[in-house]
Amino acid sequence: MLKYNEVQKELKKNPRSWLVTGAAGFIGSNLCHKLLELNQKVIGLDNYSTGKKKNIEELLSLYPQFEFVEGDIRDLKTVQSLVQGKDHVLHQAALGSVPRSIAHPLDSHDSNVNGFLNVIFACKEEKVPLVFASSSSVYGDHPALPKVEDKVGQPLSPYAATKTIKELYARIFAQTYGVHVTGLRYFNVFGPRQTPDGPYAAVIPKWIGQILRGQTVDIFGDGETSRDFCYIANAIQANIMAAFNGPHNPSGEVYNVAAELQTTLTHLYELIIEELQALNPKINPPPPVYKDFRAGDVRHSLANIDKSRRQLGYEPTHSVESGLKEAAVWYLENAQL
Repeated sequence: MLKYNEVQKELKKNPRSWLVTGAAGFIGSNLCHKLLELNQKVIGLDNYSTGKKKNIEELLSLYPQFEFVEGDIRDLKTVQSLVQGKDHVLHQAALGSVPRSIAHPLDSHDSNVNGFLNVIFACKEEKVPLVFASSSSVYGDHPALPKVEDKVGQPLSPYAATKTIKELYARIFAQTYGVHVTGLRYFNVFGPRQTPDGPYAAVIPKWIGQILRGQTVDIFGDGETSRDFCYIANAIQANIMAAFNGPHNPSGEVYNVAAELQTTLTHLYELIIEELQALNPKINPPPPVYKDFRAGDVRHSLANIDKSRRQLGYEPTHSVESGLKEAAVWYLENAQL
């Protein structure tokens, strides 16, 4: 944490100019909030395809200096105009969710691949360093645990394929054009502002929303499927450290962003109930229902973060338990969401 604290002090002392794509989304809005808290000059871009206007309205009310453009990363001119004059680009815009990509593969490719090409091309033209969101899904069917950056398998979904393609383009742009680009492989990020609603909601906010409504939670599989759940504060730190320390490391590299802790779905459900009941003892949901495994889901996921520690100075501050303590408070306060 000492290195991260030093970086934050340096940024406050010498503010920089940032473009955050996907600024209305879960990770993007939290990133903007942290950067603005550090007195940075921030402009956000989002087309509201999955992001929420409420997130932008909240940022504008808290930080009048924040700038926002409603636009699409698939429009090259828009992207080029916003990259111009920036010190850093943090690219978070994407269509997430494995099930969504299976249902709508063309949409996933158009946003995640074509949109990314526009962003990295604009960064090439303007010579602006880029940090982009990749995913642990690129490990695919590789059986080894923990997951190490240079050992990947075959993608198991269109979503995983789009993230793999992004990483390939990043390496090519680094080698061919000299773009300084860093990829972050997120492992199941969760926290405040993550929507609990809709068919493609992530597991933690979806379950919390169902529990607060008294609904039955569905667990796909036998409950022993495991993930390395990563609290949003860890992901924010990784982005800032990658932007700040990235230029000292080889371009085109990718890094795991996780807590380095493995949690089964059944245990996750128990932890969520425990945290919610600690805040409101009246919460008493029905037992979960176990259903068939979902297509495209990876059975187990656990990160090795040695490379992120060594090269980025990344050190997670939150476990799944401490992250859930903070997230549960937010979801209870925003139960109408």
